[in-house]
Amino acid sequence: METVTAKSNQEAHYSFFQGVERNFDKAAQYTRFEPGILQQIKACNSVYSMKFPVRIGNQIEVIEAYRVQHSHHRLPCKGGIRYSMDVNQDEVMALASLMTYKCALVSVPFGGAKGGIKINPKNYSVGDLEKITRRYASELIKKNFIGPGIDVPAPDYGTGSREMSWIVDTYISMKPGEVDSLGCITGKPVSQGGVRGRTEATGLGIFYGVREMCRVKEDMDALGMTTGIEGKKVIVQGLGNVGYHAAKFFYDNGAIIVGLAEWEGGIYNEKGLDVYKVVEHRKNTGSILGYPGATEFKVSAETMEQPCDILIPAALENVINGSNAGRIKAKIIGEGANGPLTPEADEILAKKGIIVIPDMYLNAGGVTVSYFEWLKNLSHVRFGRMDKRFAENQYGSMLHTFEDMTGKRVTDAERKMLLHGPDEVDLVYSGLEDTMITSYHEIREAFLGLNKAVDMRTAAFTVAINKVGGAYEELGIFP
Repeated sequence: METVTAKSNQEAHYSFFQGVERNFDKAAQYTRFEPGILQQIKACNSVYSMKFPVRIGNQIEVIEAYRVQHSHHRLPCKGGIRYSMDVNQDEVMALASLMTYKCALVSVPFGGAKGGIKINPKNYSVGDLEKITRRYASELIKKNFIGPGIDVPAPDYGTGSREMSWIVDTYISMKPGEVDSLGCITGKPVSQGGVRGRTEATGLGIFYGVREMCRVKEDMDALGMTTGIEGKKVIVQGLGNVGYHAAKFFYDNGAIIVGLAEWEGGIYNEKGLDVYKVVEHRKNTGSILGYPGATEFKVSAETMEQPCDILIPAALENVINGSNAGRIKAKIIGEGANGPLTPEADEILAKKGIIVIPDMYLNAGGVTVSYFEWLKNLSHVRFGRMDKRFAENQYGSMLHTFEDMTGKRVTDAERKMLLHGPDEVDLVYSGLEDTMITSYHEIREAFLGLNKAVDMRTAAFTVAINKVGGAYEELGIFP
């Protein structure tokens, strides 16, 4: 997935949406579909551009906002809402199209969508943000651009569960009596129909995806690495929600976090950093700089150029580009952010033999768990409620039988683990893990089956296009 804007990347002269289409066209030649179907897959089905007035203090402010539904091959459409001064129609169209391919890639049965409001949320009070959010939601409702079977937004850059709670409340007030109304949006607080595990979903998905690659002996042999995550040296750029949770799961599972970078700079220690202590240090001082025993980099990007096995850029677009790609020393790059590599960087890294796990797959944990939340809202029951106790009783009976047969007793800690029935978060983690593992091998199979000049990004697009095109064929809409 390429995130390219002419104003931010002087290497390229095409828009973000054109960049996505460029990747699409590169992969489309490896599919079986005729040009007309490919054109339909590429096109944005619906673009809603709006401007509405909101009273901010003593003045009326006209707010610019968008909602784009890229594909209706599956309904509802799905995609986040971002609050940023960089929001524009081209960006929202590009992100909506990428959501289509991302959902298809991980077999989440949604069409792609995206929304955005052109504001800097830091410039508004909580009350003003609520007014803007609720007005935006009402505009979507009036135009039938939101609903559990139509279009289901979610959080994105600049938004979170708070904004989602305002939107679902607005929806319920304008659609009284709609039994599935909680399913109109995901990323909600658990108390309002949200699902446990959603907060860490993207970071955990990154971990699952990279871990699966590291389990494949042939791939690791080609890179001159051993299998498994344990002992691998990892650098994570970005300590926001995605980067922090990715670093946490790598650290907890035996990887060595040698570098961490944030906007204020970066730190590096080849012997490893304690993720929890670094976060605590930043909380106390306001910066990761000054962490004991670490080498500091005032320029954050320099951290990514240090020796490591795995690099996870999990914050900004275009951080690895033509000017610095040649200095990257990692053997695997896992794209945690949207579009952290430019096309020029892709070419340079490919020549160096560095494997790039594309963002379109790797950061799909968020939408996967959003799908689980949507299913929960439609079923009106918490995951695990129906079978947790039954499973625990069954495990207890089996354990009792085994202990009687062997004459041995397990420890209290072992008993607690063996008798644990699945909670909601256990089932969410399990579903996400299965999704990331299955999807990785679909991409890898396509990668191995295509021309050797094809990278994993093109392979991922090919898989996604085949799934979307197949869905259009099933619909029978092309006479």
